[in-house]
Amino acid sequence: MIRLATVSPCYNEEDVLHHSVEQLTALFERMIGEKLISEDSMMVFVNDGSRDRTWDIIRELHAKNKFVRGINLAHNTGHQNAIMAGMMTAREWADAVITLDADLQDDIECIPQMVKEFEAGNDIIYGVKVSRKADSFMKKMTAQGFYKLQSSLGVESVYNHADFRLMSRRALDMLSTYKEHNLYLRGLIPLIGLKHTTVDDVISERYAGQSKYTLSKMMHLALNGITAFSVRPLYVIYHIGILFLIIAFIIGIYVAYSLIVGHAVKGWASLILSVWLVGGFIIISIGIVGTYIAQIYTEVKRRPLYHIQEILS
Repeated sequence: MIRLATVSPCYNEEDVLHHSVEQLTALFERMIGEKLISEDSMMVFVNDGSRDRTWDIIRELHAKNKFVRGINLAHNTGHQNAIMAGMMTAREWADAVITLDADLQDDIECIPQMVKEFEAGNDIIYGVKVSRKADSFMKKMTAQGFYKLQSSLGVESVYNHADFRLMSRRALDMLSTYKEHNLYLRGLIPLIGLKHTTVDDVISERYAGQSKYTLSKMMHLALNGITAFSVRPLYVIYHIGILFLIIAFIIGIYVAYSLIVGHAVKGWASLILSVWLVGGFIIISIGIVGTYIAQIYTEVKRRPLYHIQEILS
């Protein structure tokens, strides 16, 4: 039997914690009865600088429930860094770690299957969303569009997979050697290259409260996912620049011909259009290059991803 740890980042999740622990406790007890996991398995909740009673509730649950452990970060570091803090701490406690959000929208009934796949020799098991009925139409379309965009830009990732996964201690040890500050775990973990498989994940509605993953946070994560793993946008700029030169050359030939035959039309429309078109392209190009420079600037400072203020073990 393996010693299992679940890791859940928490940011203002006071509305769902009691329910989530209740659900996971029932699952743990069932899996222990089926001899899938050991009795010293655990659920680890990472408080990511919450402003509500999240940490107080984790403390209370830790005192009452033998499975509950807690990690309190010194300040809000973001979803990906909170997951990393939980995984890097829990790998010292368990044989395998499963990451899932505290709201349990991921299908926890996949966990026994993940454990079986781990025992079959897989170091990484990805939860792949086969149904997104609980997601809004906009979220569903933007998410699927982003996965396709990633693929077209050469970013290696698992389609329709978020952060619901099992990783062995060996896989976590390998992940610890990656020192990126701009974390995008969905692209980073596939680079490890160990044996892996997938299980089906059916997303459900939140039990209570609202998702803390706002549009701006999703956009930031998407930007990291592209710029941290692909340089193709830079090459796209290069090829568009060449296309602009070709168009400018053709326009130059046409202008020269019009002057020779006397058909040149005086006006400013075409000139203004050209100025705005080229100017817009230049500004966009500077923005893309600037984004990559910003990534470099962040990485070279080598600041720590997080600081742990307190651990309940």
